Amino acid sequence: MTQPWRVRAAAPADRAAWATLRAQLWPEQPLAELAADLDGWFEDARLAAFIAEDGEGVCGFAEASLRSDYVNGTESSPVAFLEGWYVAPSHRGRGVGRALVATVEAWGRERGCRELASDALLDNLDSHRAHAACGFEETERVVYFRRRLDAQ
Repeated sequence: MTQPWRVRAAAPADRAAWATLRAQLWPEQPLAELAADLDGWFEDARLAAFIAEDGEGVCGFAEASLRSDYVNGTESSPVAFLEGWYVAPSHRGRGVGRALVATVEAWGRERGCRELASDALLDNLDSHRAHAACGFEETERVVYFRRRLDAQ
């Protein structure tokens, strides 16, 4: 059975729809900033972006990077890292998210990665469930801290 959607590499023509979905994933960031960030996904060989689309347009995306620094919970380097992953609510539960993750996995394997890692905010339980449904295992929980160093 063929799916009513497909996954492919993101293209410059996807910018508007992709930025709109990014704004749904990261609503605290201005749309203009999220759109401006897209240039890097086409210019850096260590980055990749994939789009899911159906007959009505873009319905999901996955952004990935190759990380050579330490990635929490992993044992190898480089690691393919799922930087952003989103499927429009109307398309969830249909395998779109899994297909995006499988595409990122293949991209990582082609670059010598033995692991795919990701993260989610502690309170984003929907993301936790989606990751688990795609075969991810939770490795650790982290709370980040900071302290401002004012000039003296």
